Amino acid sequence: MDILFLIDRIELKYFEFNNLVTNFWLIRELMRSGCNVFITTIDKLGVKNEKAFVHCYSVFEKHGNILYERNEVKRNIEDFPLVMFRNDPPVDLDYINATYIFDFVDRNKTHILNEPRAIRDFNEKLHAMMFPDLMPEHIVTSSKSDIMGFLDEYGEIVLKPLNRCFGAGVMTLKKGDKNTAVIINSMTNNCSTLVMVQKYLDKAKFGDKRVLFLGDEVLDYCVQKLPSNDDFKFNEHCDKNIIKAVLTDEEKEKFLPVANKLNSMGLPLVGLDVIDGKIIEINVTSPCYFIKEINNHFSIELEKTITQFILSQVKTEAVI
Repeated sequence: MDILFLIDRIELKYFEFNNLVTNFWLIRELMRSGCNVFITTIDKLGVKNEKAFVHCYSVFEKHGNILYERNEVKRNIEDFPLVMFRNDPPVDLDYINATYIFDFVDRNKTHILNEPRAIRDFNEKLHAMMFPDLMPEHIVTSSKSDIMGFLDEYGEIVLKPLNRCFGAGVMTLKKGDKNTAVIINSMTNNCSTLVMVQKYLDKAKFGDKRVLFLGDEVLDYCVQKLPSNDDFKFNEHCDKNIIKAVLTDEEKEKFLPVANKLNSMGLPLVGLDVIDGKIIEINVTSPCYFIKEINNHFSIELEKTITQFILSQVKTEAVI
């Protein structure tokens, strides 16, 4: 079976030998399962005669690493029974336009994970509000007065752009900070851009837990992402900042309805960011499964479990 991975442009630049990223492990394991894997980026998509096509590169393994042929090939996307749609945010106009390309792909011929239409309809910050009881206190607004009122109520808050990832642009703000007006104006582009505002959770100083979904299943394995250097949040992917974590039975039970709901929406591959049992973000665009770290901490091969799930999702008609 031929499989197409849509990856981020920066990931393509540093594609080879990069075992920190989830795609490395999935691509290598899929090839070891007998699949032919091709990679591409959103700028290499197109439509001709109402058929979506792609310029892509074939991948091969050498000495345990994955590399790709530099000669570009042009294929109809429907040639691939499976497409892994895993481009990183920001979810900007280029990203949205890429999801539109897949509206011209027959789902009876090609299965896509995660479903681009579902990704387009789901904001990783904002749509966490589908589960309000599992979130910290929050508002979404561009209003300075709204944010000031929220700050007065809770004393310390977190402000987040709605379309970025890996903690980019996220800031904390304490009541009485002399830079309050500047920070709010900067985050909201002078009250013209919506932001997510959440109550700051005291246990954030211990980092956030990554809870992982495969379809309707909440995985037992998880890691704790520690704040990086002098930052209040995780933003440096290295071994010292990613430690073993335990997912309790209570947490699994609490997050299971979330997995069920998202899977029903076409989002089976998901990672929650959780602090003190509260969801602060739901990652659906290109969730990192921290495979290298989980394998080391739990002495497992998580990539095998994930690839088995991925292949199980492909419709029989698409494989033939």
